[in-house]
Amino acid sequence: MSMVLATTTGSLTAEEFAERPDPGHREELVRGRIAPMPMPKPRHGQIRARAVRILGDGVESRDLGQVLGNDTGVITERAPDTVRGADVAFYSFARVPKGPLPDRYLDAPPDLVVEVLSPSHRWPRVLAKVAEYLEAGTTLVIVLEDQRKQAHLYRADVAPRTLGVHESLTAPDLLGDFQVEVGRFFE
Repeated sequence: MSMVLATTTGSLTAEEFAERPDPGHREELVRGRIAPMPMPKPRHGQIRARAVRILGDGVESRDLGQVLGNDTGVITERAPDTVRGADVAFYSFARVPKGPLPDRYLDAPPDLVVEVLSPSHRWPRVLAKVAEYLEAGTTLVIVLEDQRKQAHLYRADVAPRTLGVHESLTAPDLLGDFQVEVGRFFE
């Protein structure tokens, strides 16, 4: 659960937020205000690392784009600005050119975001974050739920889908012929 803190000078932009010194703990920018984030527990990190590795290998072998992890900042709103830390983000080469990425938040939204649901997360907050990503232009948001071993898939203007542990996750419009059994994320 995050608590939003006001800044002493008012609302921050994404660029001002990015230029601040490292505070030594995780934070997001929510409508111009700093929101501290709790450190993920080991299981959350394990699932996130598996997702980065599985998606990264699939994307790299197909030369589709770049997969980023480690709560990479994604701008989801402007005026006031919101910068969310995506557990996993995929940017196609159509959105972000090949090569080293700049040392700033990207102007384009990711094509795909994966969020790992922690036991302390509440669905209303998770769904609000999903909606932010979709409103910003992300095509697909996947929420991995360890407790039920499920992947919840969200797209704008399409009913959500839930995949069980033995079902295959595919996204041909984004990932070509890549597919993975959902259970692999939770091994």
